[in-house]
Amino acid sequence: MKDLRERLAAKGVHTLIAQFTDIHGVARGKYLPLAHLDDLLTEGAGFSGPSIDGTGLPRCGPRSEYWARGAASTATALPWLPGYARVVCDGFVAGEPFDACPRQVLRRQVARLAAKGWHLRTGIEPEFFLLKRVDGRWLPADDLDRLGKPSYDLKSLPRQRAYLQGLQQALEACGLDVLQIDHEDAHGQYEVNFGFDDVLASADHLMLFKQAGHALAEAQGMVFSMMPKPFADQPGSGMHMHVSLWSGAVHDSRGNSRNLFVPHRADGSVDHAVQLSPLGRQFAAGVLSHSPALCALAAPTVNGYKRLKASGSISGSHWAPACITHGPNNRTALLRTLHGRFEWRLPDSSANPYLVSAAMVAAGLDGIERQLELPAAADDDLAVLDAAQLHARGIALLPQFLDVALDALADDAVICSALGETLLAQFLALKRAEHGAHARHVSDWELTRYAAMF
Repeated sequence: MKDLRERLAAKGVHTLIAQFTDIHGVARGKYLPLAHLDDLLTEGAGFSGPSIDGTGLPRCGPRSEYWARGAASTATALPWLPGYARVVCDGFVAGEPFDACPRQVLRRQVARLAAKGWHLRTGIEPEFFLLKRVDGRWLPADDLDRLGKPSYDLKSLPRQRAYLQGLQQALEACGLDVLQIDHEDAHGQYEVNFGFDDVLASADHLMLFKQAGHALAEAQGMVFSMMPKPFADQPGSGMHMHVSLWSGAVHDSRGNSRNLFVPHRADGSVDHAVQLSPLGRQFAAGVLSHSPALCALAAPTVNGYKRLKASGSISGSHWAPACITHGPNNRTALLRTLHGRFEWRLPDSSANPYLVSAAMVAAGLDGIERQLELPAAADDDLAVLDAAQLHARGIALLPQFLDVALDALADDAVICSALGETLLAQFLALKRAEHGAHARHVSDWELTRYAAMF
């Protein structure tokens, strides 16, 4: 601790940000002087438990206090906030790991993998919008970003170079591996791709990315938005994950880890004609099998189901999966299979990275334990098939509304067990209330359509 404190002080750090993540995937925390680093790493920083959404903690008594205990390896000086360092925290209550802390939920699944001598690596690709508010309307921050097919636009991309370069440099200074940044298929929409890392570290990185994204956008008078679908006529924002399972410990200095999803022939050579090993196919089959329940965590808002609906957009594509199937390099399928990995295309940008990752691991392990086999692959464009054609091929659709996904989650014993009783009850209650509030809301669309119609 003394060495860490001295290293941080040498970087000009005077204040620690004790950061944890709530049930919604939102960063929470408080400031502590650097002198109290030892306290943060041993006992933790105290918070009023019932003041945090999703804890279900009482307002008094020994279990009313939520302790955020820092992980020393995550202490990182923040370039956009000189003098401050973020420390990722796990939740503790009454001296024990808190079962409804999202990071603790993922830790439990990581421990299940470790017990088998495995670890999971994910490469996350978050999409986001840069917006502004004008006369009560949300608009893209760049007024000139108007192409009918804006993907990879090298006219609008340079106009945001100050923000995007600042974001890239800040994240790289924090140790994140930024692979690429592009303009996505909606006006004001961008994507950052990160390199593979252990699933827990990837979730930590995603939270740091969101903190940087918000702070740097605000400094330039913009709003960084990970709302899944802010514009009805344009594609929404996903948070795709590239997934692979590895043998050995996360940090194997001897280089003995190997990708268990890579297929091999009988002679031990790599089979490049096949995309996934038998173990990889079982894991992927588990993810597909639990997709209705996973949908509640991967698309946890009412807005997210506008992204998942199979409908057109001004660009001609919506890029969100509606069908529970897989396909070789098929971006219209829920699982896009690649050699030695798959891309899970279900999560949207509002998903809590810890909860959605934990549920995905639990689903994959269930597929391995039950030795599930993948259904037939889809190698054509699923977005052009109608409901009758999909039904004829035995392809089911994802839940199209939040309440349907919540019902599927409540009925899925594997995913419920992974979340734990406390967090599950809180998540269902909060999200059912959200769905109810949305259902009761009278929108401008309804008034325009019905007020003088009858």
